[in-house]
Amino acid sequence: MQTQKLTKKGIKATLVGIFTSLILASIKIISGIIGNSYALIADGIESISDVFTSFVVLTGLKIAAKPADENHPYGHGKAEPLAAAVVAISLFLAAFIIIYQSIHEIITPHHAPAKFTLIVLLLVIFTKEFLFRKIIKIGSSIESTAVKNDAWHHRSDAITSSAAFIGILIAILGGEGYESADDFAALFASLIILYNGYRLLKPTLYELSDANISEKLILDIKNIALQIDQVLEVEKCFVRKMGFDYYVDAHIVLDGNLTVSEGHLIAHKVKDRIINSNPKIREVLIHVEPSIDTRI
Repeated sequence: MQTQKLTKKGIKATLVGIFTSLILASIKIISGIIGNSYALIADGIESISDVFTSFVVLTGLKIAAKPADENHPYGHGKAEPLAAAVVAISLFLAAFIIIYQSIHEIITPHHAPAKFTLIVLLLVIFTKEFLFRKIIKIGSSIESTAVKNDAWHHRSDAITSSAAFIGILIAILGGEGYESADDFAALFASLIILYNGYRLLKPTLYELSDANISEKLILDIKNIALQIDQVLEVEKCFVRKMGFDYYVDAHIVLDGNLTVSEGHLIAHKVKDRIINSNPKIREVLIHVEPSIDTRI
């Protein structure tokens, strides 16, 4: 139930992003063609990539929400960081396309952009920044890497639009000899997009490789386990994220003279207490170690 609720929240935010990006992409490309601004056209291309990546996120969220089955006993949660990885990689691709086209436009003589393109870009900048703030807040609240990466796609769009605005303004004010200013602006923006792609891909790879997600969460889990009677020590504790859920593996130390039944009962108490402490913890595996020197 918790996973479905979080998934619906993420899907709603993604759909808003898709709808907005489609409208803005159309406006930018048409305005760029009419207004003779490749920076604006490149910006429109980047917005189209936002639509594609948002669909990837949407698909990833839907797959991640599917319950566990015979072939996927741990559920389908990995679909969510996989979608996030695709989003991050698409930023690299979009940046390389813009770099190539910007260089081509720089070496090709052309007229300065039209003044009305500045108004279009201001509209885009404010809309995309608003969208980023809204979606990043949702992505953080549901702890979805894919949704947060999708939000940063909108921030990248706002950055490219800001660069295009500055470039076009320079081209218009500078007059003859400054016609390529907006192309240089697009080139600069593409470098920022490359950096964002790297920054977003890194945590996604951490999640896909089952890296520990939070030292604070691990410490909290250890403290919860130690509150159970007869738990002497928490020897190990690992937490990995699968979609919206956390999976915990912990080794607890008990008196070696306890019976198997007694140790099993204590382990169940620890498991239940940990699961009840956080609605995002889906499963807990407890391994019991004896306190005597003959540990297995």
